[in-house]
Amino acid sequence: MNKSIIRYILGMILKIEGFLLTIPCLTALIYGERQGLVYVIVALACIITGTLVSLKKPANYVIYLKEGCISTALSWIVMGMAGAVPFVLTGEIPSYTDALFETISGFTTTGASILNDIEALSRCSLMWRSFTHWIGGMGVLVFLIAIIPMSGGSNINLMRAESPGPSVGKLVPKVRYTARLLYVFYFGLTFLEFLFLIFAGMPVFDAITTSFSTAGTGGFGIKNDSLTSYSVSVQWIVTVFMILFGINFNAYYLIFFGNIKKVLELEEVRYYLGIILFSIVVISCNIYSMCQGLFDTITKSSFQVASIITTAGFTTTDFALWPKTSQIILVMLMFVGACAGSTGGGIKVSRFVILFKTIFKEFNSYIHPHSVKKIKMDGKSIEHDVIRSVNVHMITFIALFAISVFIISFENLDLTTTFTAVATTINNVGPGLELVGPTHNFSDFSVLSKYVFIFDMIAGRLELFPLLILFHPGAWKDFFKKSK
Repeated sequence: MNKSIIRYILGMILKIEGFLLTIPCLTALIYGERQGLVYVIVALACIITGTLVSLKKPANYVIYLKEGCISTALSWIVMGMAGAVPFVLTGEIPSYTDALFETISGFTTTGASILNDIEALSRCSLMWRSFTHWIGGMGVLVFLIAIIPMSGGSNINLMRAESPGPSVGKLVPKVRYTARLLYVFYFGLTFLEFLFLIFAGMPVFDAITTSFSTAGTGGFGIKNDSLTSYSVSVQWIVTVFMILFGINFNAYYLIFFGNIKKVLELEEVRYYLGIILFSIVVISCNIYSMCQGLFDTITKSSFQVASIITTAGFTTTDFALWPKTSQIILVMLMFVGACAGSTGGGIKVSRFVILFKTIFKEFNSYIHPHSVKKIKMDGKSIEHDVIRSVNVHMITFIALFAISVFIISFENLDLTTTFTAVATTINNVGPGLELVGPTHNFSDFSVLSKYVFIFDMIAGRLELFPLLILFHPGAWKDFFKKSK
């Protein structure tokens, strides 16, 4: 095992986080908030510690898949642990467990919260809280790949460990340039949303934090009612951009180079948009009598469908009061999630497409036992390894979900709360139903349950295996051996 590269990456991650902490520092400076001093101290501590850890450069930069998974999982844990410190030191979230929950929820773009009064936070803390969504949306290791050269093309293993979806491809031959392109599209869409929100009359601070949260499909708002008190035009802008950030970023690469026809041929994008449209129509019909006319109905249903399927988690209404049919559709959308290669969470549309095609192929083999038919997506045959990984992912997901529900059941809460609390954290959604619904939060859960949710949030964001591999003895077999 290349231990030196793991150490080096962790050091670099701390350094990067230290520099990213300058954003809330600047916010505090602008608004004259004393909490900014805490952010300055933590930023300097991260930079100094990261510099010391990464001072000795590794002999080689080759990363195999095992190192990639371990580096990724440890990076997200370290990033969350360091990012939680300012909340504790400012006294705005006194409990470190609660601060860690809030920070991990931010970085994993879950948006679940333990805060009862969000508006009581300082502006610099509100900025850091929303900015964690933007950092975690694309992934800090993708950013690391963009700025640090690693030999032998092995950095694809870092991207593979952090990027969502059943398979990870390159937009251009070099992974480093792929990472840069992803961030160009990511920054461009974020800035575009910011401009639209400003034109819609949103205050600058609100527009920045909302854009960060939407881009990462995270859902941290700066008001206690999420986005309910903002204008309908603001809500529609956020709705559109939530959907856009839930689309595979490969589509933007194709659009950028004028290949729009090929975008329309992407099956996952077509199914994703189809699911959204179908859900909006059904929910609109179901909640029409509860709304003030057709436009209000479509506005609320469109926003909530976009928010849940992209796992953004913003709210403009208490959907826990909607009819059961609408609630069930939203819970199903939590599991479906957005497209692979987007900032959205969930199991991913592409996995469900592959899964249903596999089931159909199995049915077909019963009728035509001697037929040989390959599963295709976007006109290309899907490799057996991808199909196998989808099946294994689904089995592992169900197992982890069941174990989590079992542990949380000791809270002795109602089944809906227990089920959706796990569903919303492992799928990185945010709000659930009943006691974790849009008007509630996770503050009343025990410390044990909060750490289960923290684990689920990281596991969900990293597609399970990079985190689970930390618990495999074989992953550490070579780690504690002395180098020859």
